[in-house]
Amino acid sequence: MVRIVEAQRSLIAEVENAIGSGSPEKRIETLRRVTDLFLVSADSYSEPLVDVFDDVISRLADRIETRARAELANRLAPVKNAPTTVMRALARDQEIEVAGPVLAQSARLTDEDLLACVQSNRQERLLAISKRASISEAVGDALVTRGDTEVVRSVARNGGARFSNAGYGRLVDKSAKDEELAITVGSRRDISKGHLHALVSKASEAVYKRIAASNPTAVAELNQVLFSLTGHIAEAKTERDYTQAKELFDSIQRSGRPAEPAINEFARAGKFEEVVVALSTLCRLPIDSVERIMSDKRADGDLVLILAKASGLSWSTAKLICMLRRADSGISAQDLEKARLSFERLQPATAQRVVRFYQVRQAATANAH
Repeated sequence: MVRIVEAQRSLIAEVENAIGSGSPEKRIETLRRVTDLFLVSADSYSEPLVDVFDDVISRLADRIETRARAELANRLAPVKNAPTTVMRALARDQEIEVAGPVLAQSARLTDEDLLACVQSNRQERLLAISKRASISEAVGDALVTRGDTEVVRSVARNGGARFSNAGYGRLVDKSAKDEELAITVGSRRDISKGHLHALVSKASEAVYKRIAASNPTAVAELNQVLFSLTGHIAEAKTERDYTQAKELFDSIQRSGRPAEPAINEFARAGKFEEVVVALSTLCRLPIDSVERIMSDKRADGDLVLILAKASGLSWSTAKLICMLRRADSGISAQDLEKARLSFERLQPATAQRVVRFYQVRQAATANAH
């Protein structure tokens, strides 16, 4: 104990001399010596002793050149029990070459410290934080909200970053206009099926293929998402007569006329069989499968929108089909608006992929029987 006290006194005397001399060179030399002394046994120091170093290093680090502060930051940033006051001061430094290593590595910074930095909207600092080994949901969400494209891509690539449900929702939304981000988000191991579903519904065919190539595990998840869309319709045999409807739509196709105006009119006139036959023909699905989809009265009838999008129909026609499907119970303006937004976000390639999945599932079911 006596030796520790004597060492502290000697250290303090040297520091006072370095500060009193007014020489930057002397301050930097002493700072290096003190830092060396701290790093020799940093892991074994008690917090009270770390506090002594904290005070000494803080005094020496005041008013030294950027290069020396950056050197100090790089040396202390990886140390788990580095002096707290020093690390917070370095993290707030105006120069990113000083603040960057600390923001990216220091375990001494709390979520409050990091969030305060994120609030500054200085993107180079957000980028440094996005590379930390571990990032909490609160910080991850803040980076997604306030970060530019580079920051958001970086934190999405970080396997140690966590996001809340809302934060993941924002990641998926940003992915709609950023294919590189979509691939990164779709390949994350912690993405939920719901968010994967939302991501895939907006993704292009190219993005889907790259996710499958970069992360084979995600392929199984994607297939599960597609199954969740197509596997919930109860089996039932049709009791309707589609003979005349088939003859009518066949004649329209043989004439070379565009199909959509006819489908629009069918839906507007409440001609259920004609609409079912049209969607069945354009999507190459069995009539009874399309009938089951059209007969499902639930408000979240994603498959109806998927069939319409895969058929190349516009929203004006898809809207009439939604109204026909809910003719008995009616459909609210709110539900129609939700359907419109879903339809507009849905990529044609995604809709066609779901239809292909449904075709395969129907074929497998038929062969099993």
